[in-house]
Amino acid sequence: MNYILEYKWIILVCLEVLAWASTFFLFYSRYGMKSKFWFRVASILFAITGVIPQVIIGVVNFIHTRKLDIFTLIIVLLIVYGFTFGKKEVKKLDAWAQKKFSK
Repeated sequence: MNYILEYKWIILVCLEVLAWASTFFLFYSRYGMKSKFWFRVASILFAITGVIPQVIIGVVNFIHTRKLDIFTLIIVLLIVYGFTFGKKEVKKLDAWAQKKFSK
């Protein structure tokens, strides 16, 4: 547990990079490969690297510190952004990927 809390920023950045990579793979598998199987795999990868571990690490940090510190606030902001403005951005990214990979 101490390892996670000690390297929480590095873990968060790595998870965010993996989530974006899995997002691009999701679009590529959907439009480039046109594969339902790889699209499902990419969706699972996104769930494993995206919101779920970020929420877990945020909760663990909050329980350990017993206060709303900058790390927990960043996690909350990432999640709020993802469920509000992020949806609009993903739709734009989806349209771009559809145009790019459908050629």
